[in-house]
Amino acid sequence: MPPPPTGVGGPSGSDTNVNIAVYDLTFSEDSPQCEINSSVNSSKYNAAITEDRHSISEKKQQQQPRLFEIENAKVKMPGSSPVSDWYRGKSIFLTGATGFMGKVMLEKLLYSCPGIKNIYLLLRNKRGKTPQQRIEDMWKLPIFERLRSAQPDAIKKVIALCGDVDSENLGLKTNDVELLAANVNIVFHMAATLKLEANLKDAIEQNTAGTARVIDICKQIRKLDVFVHFSTAFCSADVEVFEERVYENKDNPRDVINITRWLNPDALEVATPSIIAPHPNTYTYSKRLAETLVADEKNNMPVCIVRPAIVIPAVEEPLPGWVDSLNGPIGLLAGAGKGVIRSMYCKGENKGHFIPVDYAINASICIAYLVGAKKTKYVMSSMENYNV
Repeated sequence: MPPPPTGVGGPSGSDTNVNIAVYDLTFSEDSPQCEINSSVNSSKYNAAITEDRHSISEKKQQQQPRLFEIENAKVKMPGSSPVSDWYRGKSIFLTGATGFMGKVMLEKLLYSCPGIKNIYLLLRNKRGKTPQQRIEDMWKLPIFERLRSAQPDAIKKVIALCGDVDSENLGLKTNDVELLAANVNIVFHMAATLKLEANLKDAIEQNTAGTARVIDICKQIRKLDVFVHFSTAFCSADVEVFEERVYENKDNPRDVINITRWLNPDALEVATPSIIAPHPNTYTYSKRLAETLVADEKNNMPVCIVRPAIVIPAVEEPLPGWVDSLNGPIGLLAGAGKGVIRSMYCKGENKGHFIPVDYAINASICIAYLVGAKKTKYVMSSMENYNV
């Protein structure tokens, strides 16, 4: 079994005063499986983390534009491991928990890190149901079956907080903010609108301004070990070789937020193509702006940016093949299976950049551990090579 991803120590071009570690979890044709196992021998683990940067440069010259490759990646986190031990007694604040990746994140944290104290979920009232009722409904889903069997009382650790990333202060009550500030150690910010066709105002309000609001909450947390922000491997459409670092932005995120709020909707729609250029849609543009906001805090808190590629069904856990979203290739496959999509124009030589949801979540949990345990600043991304 290979050691966990190496190279935690900063990419070329990173700030000399800030240690930004980077991960590239490669899902290659030669090694179609990848394994992160938190029970790896600690000496090998430490050696992997402190690998000499010169050897990393040599590897980069021998390979395609990728930083690291993890082979044979079937991820398993036993009940006792350096990762689960680190999570023991800690509390987590999770946004986007009802989304495709969010559900898998919640299940995996509770199942593989049973020592977790509490997980606070940011949920809004929806379709006449309260946040707590939504949690109870979610608990009945098939993906939580193994957790219900192994830990029937795990749901008691999940605490619903009524709020929304679209609202100031996340729509949280004062006592809820204080609850987070006093108890939370880890923040996973996964909430976002994934609509490529969303108008600029909505995309900015949810993906960019929403991230700013989560950051404001993080600043109030007194014992924050790590803030993990989920971005996308496609947030830098103007970059030919997408390295694992935060790229400079042509626009100031807060200026764009203000513009979308005061500009007439019709005028904003007309101006959108020129504002977001060279991005193909408002989604990637708003996510890149959000990355800038997170990077601006790298000297103030331990941060990590996770950039998944196109997320596809689970390989192994919580259920093989599980998916509850029609985003990405799943919608295409469903349409083709139903006979609605009969043909599609595309370039056959192009390769799709995908990552199974369980690989992405396991990697993110491990990276949060690496960042939080060392209290350093990280950038993680995920692409064809997981450019996390």
